[in-house]
Amino acid sequence: MFDEIVRWSGTTRQVSRSGQVLRVDLGGEAVDIHCPAPERAGSALLALTGSSTHFEGLRALAAGRGWMLTADGLTRGHGLDEIASSEADIYAALHLPFIPPEIREGPDALIAATRNELPTLVETSDIRGDLHMHSSWSDGRDSVEAMVQSAIALGYEYVAITDHSQRAGAARTLQIGDVSRQADEIAALCERYPQIAILHGCEVDIMPDGRLDFTDRTLERFDIVLASLHDPAGQSPERLLARYIDAMRHPLVSIVTHPSNRLVPHRPGYEIDYGRLFTAAVETETALEIDGAPTHLDLDSGLARLAIAAGATVSIDSDAHRSEFLGRQMSLGLLTARRAWVEPQQVLNTRPIQDVLQQVHTKRSHGRADD
Repeated sequence: MFDEIVRWSGTTRQVSRSGQVLRVDLGGEAVDIHCPAPERAGSALLALTGSSTHFEGLRALAAGRGWMLTADGLTRGHGLDEIASSEADIYAALHLPFIPPEIREGPDALIAATRNELPTLVETSDIRGDLHMHSSWSDGRDSVEAMVQSAIALGYEYVAITDHSQRAGAARTLQIGDVSRQADEIAALCERYPQIAILHGCEVDIMPDGRLDFTDRTLERFDIVLASLHDPAGQSPERLLARYIDAMRHPLVSIVTHPSNRLVPHRPGYEIDYGRLFTAAVETETALEIDGAPTHLDLDSGLARLAIAAGATVSIDSDAHRSEFLGRQMSLGLLTARRAWVEPQQVLNTRPIQDVLQQVHTKRSHGRADD
């Protein structure tokens, strides 16, 4: 097997080989590939996934029962009388529920497991739709129809086409004169594809003075409105936070996208008071996005967990600009959400379309947009 991996075209060179571990160079990144015996694979996964703190906690539990846990399995000491080898079997032998790999960080998961308080993490099957994607009306590559067809292939019940507003810094943007024409195209596609609900949305920029990039009269024409900051720098954390809060108080804004506005790996996120941001999201009934685009992955898992603890609702979206990226980027958003201990009921787009539209309507009914 190692020889096949070394011959693979993506492998630049073999760095080292020792026993069951092969280190290869993948375009400047050294990657260790472990190939344990099948009966040892489970324990090896436990040792190699998550944090060392988690594995050491499991070792301590095993030792308290007179057992020995190593990367080679769970045994009755000195490698004799093997008790379990798979991940699930090892957890069961320690009287613990299975702990998903995404939350094997620090002591929290073990504490929750011993108290039978592990979360039921959101899964791919829970996602009913994607509320953030771009088409060729702005800086996306593909047509609205191509995005819809990919969403249908993924089994989604609904999608929102959310192209960038007119003064966004994207390569192309949705101009005011385009809104009616895009709405007509989406209406025609709704008739052509009755198996999926297609929402006409937009990702509207929050301008430096706090206003939204489209007038309220224009925003009222969309089924759903996402609001974003895209500024790389230039304003104080206090001013950035104020712009977010102003946008969240707007009755037409349903979701704030990629809230820290980080650009992986080039730009860190905003250093704003996220506690205040999360409180405002709850008070204004505005969802916060976990963005699956590889350049964002934002909210990250740490911030997303704090948002959920504050009582905020999150939306897990792809922010895809190509039809073939819808599934992959949603999976990255899901991975981030799972690492944040997010459960299905805390996610906007695990809900039926009627519930999503009701949430939009409820917030809009709490305030009246100005002309």
